[in-house]
Amino acid sequence: MFLESYSIGKKSRYSAQNSTRSINFFHQAPSAKRVSLIGDFNKWQPEANPMQRLPDGGWFTRIDLHHGHHLYQFLVDGQPVLDPRAQGTARNQRGEKVSLIAVS
Repeated sequence: MFLESYSIGKKSRYSAQNSTRSINFFHQAPSAKRVSLIGDFNKWQPEANPMQRLPDGGWFTRIDLHHGHHLYQFLVDGQPVLDPRAQGTARNQRGEKVSLIAVS
């Protein structure tokens, strides 16, 4: 039956929660040796999304994110840094301020 794919408690294969969108992240850190993107989408693992250095001293990565809100930070030479271009800020599970992005 058609309605079975929309049953409560199950994700429909057509649900927005199942869709992903490619998101570009940029960070300006010309003197940095290494920059990574960490967040709830990669379990805050520094190795998961290393960023690439651009000729102008900026750093870039593109990742696919699911629909919803995501918490993240840049890790610049081992130090967490907020994104000045973030859509907002929030608190992580430890109460630390982090950047926020909404994907729709």
